[in-house]
Amino acid sequence: MEPQKSHSTTLHACQTCRRTVLYRCYALIHTCGIMALMYHHVHTLLTENTALVTSLLLLSDVIQAFMWATTTSLRFNPVHRTEYPERYVAKPEEEFPKLDVFICTADPYKEPPMMVVNTALSVMAYDYPSDKISVYVSDDGGSSLTLFALMEAAKFSEHWLPFCKKNNVQDRSPEVYFSLLSRSWTEEAENLKTMYEDLKKRVEYVVSVGQVDNDQFHEVFGLWDHNFTRTDHPSIVKVLLNHETEAMPNLIYVSREKSKVSPHHFKAGALNTLLRVSSVMTNAPIILTLDCDMYSNNPTAPLHALCYLSDPKIISSLGFVQFPQRFQGINRNDIYASELRRSFDINMVGYDGLMGPSYVGTGCFFNRRAFYGPPAKLIKPELDELNPNRIVDTSLKAQDVLALAHDVAGCNYERNTNWGSKIGFRYGSLVEDYYTGFMLHCEGWRSAFCRPQRVAFYGESPKCLADVMGQQMRWSIGLLEMVFSRYSTFTYGFKSLGMLMGLGYNYFTFWPFCSIPLTVYGILPQLAIICGVSVFPKSSDPWFWLYIFLFLGAHVQDLSDFLLEGGTYRKWWNDQRMWMIRGLSSFFFGIIEFTLKTLNLSTFHFNVTSKANDDNEQKNRYEQEIFDFGPSSSMLFLPVTTVAIVNLLAFVCGVYGLIASGEGLVLELMLASFAVMNCVPIYEAMMLRKDEARLPKRVNFG
Repeated sequence: MEPQKSHSTTLHACQTCRRTVLYRCYALIHTCGIMALMYHHVHTLLTENTALVTSLLLLSDVIQAFMWATTTSLRFNPVHRTEYPERYVAKPEEEFPKLDVFICTADPYKEPPMMVVNTALSVMAYDYPSDKISVYVSDDGGSSLTLFALMEAAKFSEHWLPFCKKNNVQDRSPEVYFSLLSRSWTEEAENLKTMYEDLKKRVEYVVSVGQVDNDQFHEVFGLWDHNFTRTDHPSIVKVLLNHETEAMPNLIYVSREKSKVSPHHFKAGALNTLLRVSSVMTNAPIILTLDCDMYSNNPTAPLHALCYLSDPKIISSLGFVQFPQRFQGINRNDIYASELRRSFDINMVGYDGLMGPSYVGTGCFFNRRAFYGPPAKLIKPELDELNPNRIVDTSLKAQDVLALAHDVAGCNYERNTNWGSKIGFRYGSLVEDYYTGFMLHCEGWRSAFCRPQRVAFYGESPKCLADVMGQQMRWSIGLLEMVFSRYSTFTYGFKSLGMLMGLGYNYFTFWPFCSIPLTVYGILPQLAIICGVSVFPKSSDPWFWLYIFLFLGAHVQDLSDFLLEGGTYRKWWNDQRMWMIRGLSSFFFGIIEFTLKTLNLSTFHFNVTSKANDDNEQKNRYEQEIFDFGPSSSMLFLPVTTVAIVNLLAFVCGVYGLIASGEGLVLELMLASFAVMNCVPIYEAMMLRKDEARLPKRVNFG
């Protein structure tokens, strides 16, 4: 793909990565190597009496070959894009489309209200016409604490937003700005900092007490009585700021109706509620979805997105513009691979050269029209007020508007409708964001990957390995739900998207199956060393070099991807170490939990990942790059510790055999050595550490 010509009317350009030709050439060579390996396995299976061992190795290598094919499809045509937002700024304000921002939160203790406040304020302060922005905060827990915090934020915004725009502040999250500000503060900044600290104290006091003073705010909080619970309460829509009365963005608090007998559909249900409520109240053609911890770090992010969403050549089929996820506070070498660089950078540029990146649940600007059917066919919603093309000309606070907004936020509103299946964010998987992006692509919508030089959004990442694994386990279950659904990425995906994009979507959904080769290669060759038998060709056998080539080739290619997209050697090592740990814990138990759920023997409960970072000891361990396994004796780590012990024993036996006899099982020993190097933090946590974040004894000897 040639770069577009740079002239005054061009808002974006696209260029194919230079390494594409080398990738394609190597892919051909590596494919030949995989075919040779499969031939070797089949030949061994037919001629030697090692059926069980060879069958396990064959199954493992088939899975690995398929996963390699999914990765290779994303290397077929990677592209890098550039936007020119300064050219969009030159347009008159009347041409700027309205923007609705959706922010989701669910638990005021795991997702502190001050975090929600900073996210909301950072997007309200965009370099964008204030009267074109409407911020909707979905509080799925229906917490008065969150509403109180947003009421306080609305008052503070009247001072914060003008200050940011007048002084061209880049860090528009107050928490970030005041933590980075130098000591030479202006009087205005000093006053603002004092106001922010007072706001923070009031909100944190209310959170610590656990309730708002109803006597002081009875008109607002009278609804929160003894009958009100987070799983059973009426719909709530509160307009906290209204640009009709002052030159400020709209700020609206929404909590959908909940009933113990009605389905909740987790985050996608909350987003669909916001989609309907916003349709009634503002109906902006552009929608930004954000997690409550993902504050805006770039005040021009909407302009970057509009470089694509306003292009008349592509807008008719462009469904969304996805920004990469970035996380603050990650330690130097990213020991938990929290950057997810392979998911949010390497693969995204590969998707972008096909039909576009997948939706990752946050930092995404949508064309509202994309939620109402394929580009060529609008699926009409049940009410004219929910039509994506309707122009809203009524007041936000009009009684009929508020009444309808409460109605469409009802828990029974979606019964016998297309919501969640053909309209809106899609239901059917715990990874509802990935599933929604997949279905939009299958309908014919395309997407674009936007990665400006200044990071657009920053979020919080878990600082405890148990939290990381729990999050990955939830993803694993959701991905398996996609694989075995009616709209499977393996069947429906290939049919609707073609071979390359279909393979690309299977890269993520088949993640959990990687636990099979990781378990087989983590135990079988090592047991062979301990028992003194061989499962791989010896060094004198020509097939020996095929294993060496495939192993080194795959890792060298993966490392080059990592380095070319901004990673480091140490981060890459930690990333592939975490791949092993995830495969032997989250993926492994994800398959078990999914199987039990399918057989109706278990029901998975959605748990919000905690974003509260108030554990100083945990922070210190993380900064020192010490693995924190959490205080609980989670059996999630039992397979990992088992594999670590087996590999250590195999390594000792293999080295002894090599020294004693002068020969050994070279490939098996190399594999055990590689695993032992990866397991060093696990050995430390099992045997050397005494702190509370070590591996519990019941897991070590479980």
